[in-house]
Amino acid sequence: MSKAWPEIPLAEIAKPISRTVAVVPGEDYRTIGVKWWGEGAYERETIDGSRTAAKTLSLVRQGDLIINKIWVRHGSTAIAGADVDGCAASGEFPTFDLNRERVVPEWIHWQTKTRGFWSKCDALSRGTSGKNRIKPEQFLRVEIPLPPLAEQRRVVARIEELSAQIHEARTLRQQAAEEAAALSGALASRLFQSFDERQPIEAIADVRGGIQKGPHRTAGANPIRYLTVAHVHRNRILTSSPRFFEVTADELERWKLLRGDVLIIEGNGSADQIGRTALFRGEIENCVHQNHVIRIRPDQQRLSPEFLNTFLNSPSGQQAVQEQSRSTSGLRTLSVGRIKAIPVPTPPLPEQRRIVAELDALQAEVDALKRLQTETAAELDALLPALLDRAFKGEL
Repeated sequence: MSKAWPEIPLAEIAKPISRTVAVVPGEDYRTIGVKWWGEGAYERETIDGSRTAAKTLSLVRQGDLIINKIWVRHGSTAIAGADVDGCAASGEFPTFDLNRERVVPEWIHWQTKTRGFWSKCDALSRGTSGKNRIKPEQFLRVEIPLPPLAEQRRVVARIEELSAQIHEARTLRQQAAEEAAALSGALASRLFQSFDERQPIEAIADVRGGIQKGPHRTAGANPIRYLTVAHVHRNRILTSSPRFFEVTADELERWKLLRGDVLIIEGNGSADQIGRTALFRGEIENCVHQNHVIRIRPDQQRLSPEFLNTFLNSPSGQQAVQEQSRSTSGLRTLSVGRIKAIPVPTPPLPEQRRIVAELDALQAEVDALKRLQTETAAELDALLPALLDRAFKGEL
């Protein structure tokens, strides 16, 4: 049964407080920030006094109520934790001392995570001067439910108990998905490493760089689709956001992608982009690829495109790709020549097909688990707001 708790303005239990310290060049000051949507206060950075125009700052203590005047309408409100105790706040971060004889800080902490609290702050911020900055006295007009201290402690304890259970469930789901993905990768590595016979890609496939898109090219009267680095994701080709330019008949014949081509990203960049590989399955008719996308066309009498794609996307394949991408400068780079040198296991075609089928089946199970994890995560994310809504209505 819900309980009718009185609602009181924050001004009755909180008062502005400023523990002023002078800013001295050459001295260090730990600065503070407040995340949006009730995600808490955090330590931003330590700065030298010469880096701020402020003449004074205010020290924050554990248990203070602190806000960001500009973003309070976006839930930028928090109870300071032990990790930010002693940080220095500028005038943009007013702090408030709570009357511990009437309220426990944790009661306010959980209030700041509710949509109702954010809405009240937003309503009071509208129309104020200085780009919706809220004044401390306006913030203190926000009303909150306030039961007796004993009831506050009981409800807070129950919220924290249920919140911990939600967090544990979310963690277990995430771990299950990660462990399944790791199992899939481990199996792929074991399968590919079991083959001693390997050949460089150039011995079993044609490797070709992409077509250069210069300023002289336009969409023209007969535009042709082309794939960019942004279209080639790991084991997936995006068909959205199409790009076009005009190519000659000879150029189309030379660079046209065929079903079974394997695309791999070259160029300088981070390890997670270099070597990104996907199989072209004929998703787009009359399509070419730009110069930073390299096409590998396997000899399908000796090498299955699906097998090559699966290998290059496996931990073993990615290790081989990254080894080829190393350079003396420290940057990672791939080129047609480097890709040609990547060693690939070459079991008989029936064995290649068996391995692909086995790994595809396992990946389907991993994908199903990830979908379930995503659905469950959304459900778990909805639990805490519902829990807090019930808690502050006196229904917990």
